[in-house]
Amino acid sequence: MKKFPLLLGAAFALLPLAAFAQEHMAEAATAATPLMDKNFAMAFAMGMGALGPGIGVGLIGSKALEAIGRNPEASSKVQTPMILCLAFCEAIAIYALVVSLIVKFV
Repeated sequence: MKKFPLLLGAAFALLPLAAFAQEHMAEAATAATPLMDKNFAMAFAMGMGALGPGIGVGLIGSKALEAIGRNPEASSKVQTPMILCLAFCEAIAIYALVVSLIVKFV
């Protein structure tokens, strides 16, 4: 049962690949283009770049709530580092977005 969330997360991370693959197949029918193009690279970078921070945010949230549940008096001490770690995880996802946009437009 623990494998299900991981597989579901991987499926959602790779979901943009299917959307870009349909567009690529329409282009491939009209012209001979290589399989690895910028759209595929952009979708792969964003999908893989969102997978890690998504798992990280889930783990941070679950462990912080577990710590607060065990010791409710320490919630103010747990909340500040938790928010800081969440910001770092989201920054990694934004870096993946920037890399995918650079790949797309350069």
